[in-house]
Amino acid sequence: MTGLRDGSATQVAGAHYEDVALAHLQRAGLGLVERNFSCRYGEIDLVMREGEVVVFVEVRYRRGGAVRGGYGGGVDSVGAAKRAKLVRAAGVYLAQRPPLANRTCRFDVLAIADGADAPQIDWRRNAFEAC
Repeated sequence: MTGLRDGSATQVAGAHYEDVALAHLQRAGLGLVERNFSCRYGEIDLVMREGEVVVFVEVRYRRGGAVRGGYGGGVDSVGAAKRAKLVRAAGVYLAQRPPLANRTCRFDVLAIADGADAPQIDWRRNAFEAC
């Protein structure tokens, strides 16, 4: 039986694409607050700040481009169940950090797809609302 272990190929690739996403966001002026926050509801890949706004970022990678085999691109893969988990995890994150709890927050999705020369990045600011 095989499973994900520390250092597995899937985890190494995931960390690489999170690095790509982080570098892209930092070039755009966002600052890193925390990486890979985990709680019982799930994980938030990147917590960033843009001015006074706390930005929760879900990073998605899709091999072979935006649409493949009937499955949507990385942005499309963040469905209602995943959004609900992210919102709950963000609530826990903010509850544990009172100084950030009163700030404006948003949820971004940054999708990365293979490109001919470089990864293609589709960054959706405010990709969904916390309901």
